[in-house]
Amino acid sequence: MAETVVSMARSLLSSAIGAASSAARQEMSMLIGVQNEIWYIKDELKTMHAFLRAAEVRKEKDELVKVWAEQVRDLSYDIEDCLEDFAVHVKHQSLSRQLMKLRHRHRIAAQIRSLKLRVQEVSNRNMRYNFIKSAPSRDVDDFSSNMEMTRYQAAHYVDEAELVGFDGPKKEILKMISGSENAEVQTIWIVGAGGLGKTTLAKKVYESSDITSMFPCRAWVTVSQSFNVMDLLKDMIRQLLGKESLDNLLQKYKEVKVKENNLMDHLKECLQNKRYFLVLDDLWRTQAWDCLKPTLWGNNREGSRLVVTTRNRDLAEGSSSPLVYPLQTLHREDASKLLLAKTNKSLCDIKKDGMNETLEKILKKCGGLPLAIVTIGGLLAAKDVKEWDELYAQLPSELENNPSLEAMRQVLALSYKYLPSHLKPCFLYLSIFPEDFEIQRKRLVYRWIAEGFIRAREGVSIVDVAIKYFNELINRSLIQPSRVNVYGTIKSCRVHDITRDIMISISRKENFVCQICDKEACAVEENIRHVAYYSNNSSGIAMDWNHVRSLTVFGERPKDLAPLLCSSQLKMLRVMDLQGIRFGMTQKEMDHIGSLLHLKYMNIREYSTIYRIPRSIGKLQGLRVLDISNSYITSLPTEICELRSLNILRCTIKQPYDIFDPSEPIQCLFALSCTPVAMCLADSYKRREAGAEIHMACSSRWFSTDGVRVPKGIGNLKQLQELGDVDIKLTSSKAVKELGELSRLKKLRLRTRGATQRKCKVLLAAIEKLSSLESLSVNASIFPGPMISLEWLHSISSPPRFLKDLTLNGRIKEIDWLRELTHLVKIHLFGSGLKEGKTIEILGELPNLMVLRLWGNAYVGVQLLFRAEAFPKLRKLEIWSLEDLREMRFEERTSPQMETIEISHCRLESGIIGIKHLPKLKEISLGLGSKVARLGQLQKEVEAKPNPPVLRLYYNDPSKHDLGDTQGSATPSGSKRTPEECGRELAVQPG
Repeated sequence: MAETVVSMARSLLSSAIGAASSAARQEMSMLIGVQNEIWYIKDELKTMHAFLRAAEVRKEKDELVKVWAEQVRDLSYDIEDCLEDFAVHVKHQSLSRQLMKLRHRHRIAAQIRSLKLRVQEVSNRNMRYNFIKSAPSRDVDDFSSNMEMTRYQAAHYVDEAELVGFDGPKKEILKMISGSENAEVQTIWIVGAGGLGKTTLAKKVYESSDITSMFPCRAWVTVSQSFNVMDLLKDMIRQLLGKESLDNLLQKYKEVKVKENNLMDHLKECLQNKRYFLVLDDLWRTQAWDCLKPTLWGNNREGSRLVVTTRNRDLAEGSSSPLVYPLQTLHREDASKLLLAKTNKSLCDIKKDGMNETLEKILKKCGGLPLAIVTIGGLLAAKDVKEWDELYAQLPSELENNPSLEAMRQVLALSYKYLPSHLKPCFLYLSIFPEDFEIQRKRLVYRWIAEGFIRAREGVSIVDVAIKYFNELINRSLIQPSRVNVYGTIKSCRVHDITRDIMISISRKENFVCQICDKEACAVEENIRHVAYYSNNSSGIAMDWNHVRSLTVFGERPKDLAPLLCSSQLKMLRVMDLQGIRFGMTQKEMDHIGSLLHLKYMNIREYSTIYRIPRSIGKLQGLRVLDISNSYITSLPTEICELRSLNILRCTIKQPYDIFDPSEPIQCLFALSCTPVAMCLADSYKRREAGAEIHMACSSRWFSTDGVRVPKGIGNLKQLQELGDVDIKLTSSKAVKELGELSRLKKLRLRTRGATQRKCKVLLAAIEKLSSLESLSVNASIFPGPMISLEWLHSISSPPRFLKDLTLNGRIKEIDWLRELTHLVKIHLFGSGLKEGKTIEILGELPNLMVLRLWGNAYVGVQLLFRAEAFPKLRKLEIWSLEDLREMRFEERTSPQMETIEISHCRLESGIIGIKHLPKLKEISLGLGSKVARLGQLQKEVEAKPNPPVLRLYYNDPSKHDLGDTQGSATPSGSKRTPEECGRELAVQPG
């Protein structure tokens, strides 16, 4: 009996194993099948992208192509989503994990089958309606010709702009043109955005009497995007040498086909002793310049001149010509004159009807762009002044549909239409941001990366490629730089209002971005990929969120955000950007973050009441940016170390406490039951804030800090480039040591208050290993409170050699190793207690230092002396609250590049001496609490300089900054400020 049971068991076990093996083989077979179908739809996706690029021009003229292109685009979006889903759930998993994820595999397999059917349906639809026809190139040429004609009509349209704002630029260009008659050909580049009047300006220069008298040979050649070199060279010969010369040349080569080099040789020979003036209008591409530059056909020594107009700054800078004229928008006064002239109205008419504010709004919308001012002015001229307000509100719609604005719309859209395909989604993406919004470069490029717009190149990081895209849009005059740092890097940009309206119009047609700003409920039928909230009253939005890739909120928190963030609808979300919204993310919403498996960019800095990162964060394997700055989180979970793709991790703690005092925990807890506090906490946001503060205080053991504890395993984040702020006291020694393993780290911010000497030594060793580090901030102090020593930094043996930016907050007195930082551009010292002599001399020797900030008794000498030959590249000096300082002195040949001096809360009883030795000084700013001896004399010295700098005063009354003839007097009793006062002032200082 026992033997029978054993035999049956063996038989059943064998059958089970066989069945399991068979199931495994079936699953493996299915996995291979899914992989093959993935390759199939990948190939289809490449073909779709190629078709969409080819259809870009034709769909403007052919409604059938436009409809089909929309269907192909939507299908391509769905295929991208499917491939992304496959990558997250299957592709990057081990084989055993793949076999375990049956549910996801079956779901993705079903998606692929559905997509294959849709691909076949779209293909069959083309066969039925014959969307694609032959000879598309002619359509492209016709389109280009039409666009060129529109552009010239627009250029003629703004002719009158010469009277308001073009006289100055015309004189500048003529000044560049004038020069020796025996010099080689010089090229003058006029660079600017579409609609600025580059062609108009060049035309006025070309037709001026100065040009006609100086240059016997003149020619105007329009290049444009669809240029033909042979035709352009023939046109140049016809205009410069005469029609007879061209006819004779063509007759000479009538037996054989004339070539480019024949035309160039003819020009070179005939122009050898002639002084010519040539305008190449509307140059777009490097290829055109390489074919037409005068070194190929006309580089004589007769003082000839070439003027080139272009929207592309890269072309001008790549030509090595020093003569580049960046055409600017009209000043407000000129813009107002032009608008009033076009509308046949006067300021009196505007004031009489009480429309001053509307006029200002219209001028702001036009942004100093002559084409926009003239075009919109023509529209306003047909309206009564009282109707201008209504028209202004309808301008975006008018810009999209009104035939009167077609010329301007096409001219401004031309730059977009001729963008390379890889830049188009990057540009349209800017329509997410509100009007006149300053867009930070880093925020934008990392969002582009998260969206998949950027493809890494061999040997170049994906971030560098994204920055190159950003600079290309700047150089093509599509976006405007708004903030540039001291060494010339563009840190943020803005989009011209009219350009933005056109961008929104294109984006809407492409189903690219949905802007939710109406108070009324609305329904969105299309599958929108990017959603931007502008209004907190938007509710009842009926749309399919399952395909949304980015969610951005501006202003106040929308009412329907909570149910959305706590649902499973945002399953394809890649970008969540809630930066700066009031009443930001709650802890309940944060706890659901682990379900957003596709998330690559998460920015919830400021106003969020989160106090814990859930352990499920480890599921977000594609996350590149996590910014939880100014939150209540004091500690990062261990699972954060599983995010191997992380590039940026920002995690500062909210300071100071708003409701409780962390130095008195018992009283804080007791205060919760007090009636005034309870009434205050009736507000839901205040309740969340109070709860978050209690969690923050308890988890940090009532230790007041700006930084967070990072866990062991932080060294696994090999892709990390920015990390801050790490609290060294709260972090274990092992985790501190692991910071040295972050080989790609470029920016590191540390909080060291309360850290032991032993742990600081471990930190030093870690810092020395960070070979890629460019920015380091070490903060040992927190206000209110005393300055804490950073003297343990003295023992650093080899500081990061490529460091460009250094901030030290704490007593340090002397820093010998600073002389090794030859790449240092910016240094900010706070409370360092430096004395006259050694360290200041070392700072003066640094070859690349451009910004020096000395704050809160960073320097305790009586005299701040800038010696001869010191600070060779220093451009900006900021001193704030140096209580012992009485005199600033600049010796001859010191600081030759100094442009700005800013002084606050200092009492310079011996004054500022030697301003005359600073040849490039542009501004001296005396801020709050700054007083200087002999202010009148300083003013005279400033005014005596060849290009007088601005003397900017915080108070309108100069006497409040003037100490008169006081010299060397003791500091008045009570003039020193407490650490608490310093702390309050620090909170409002820039940087």
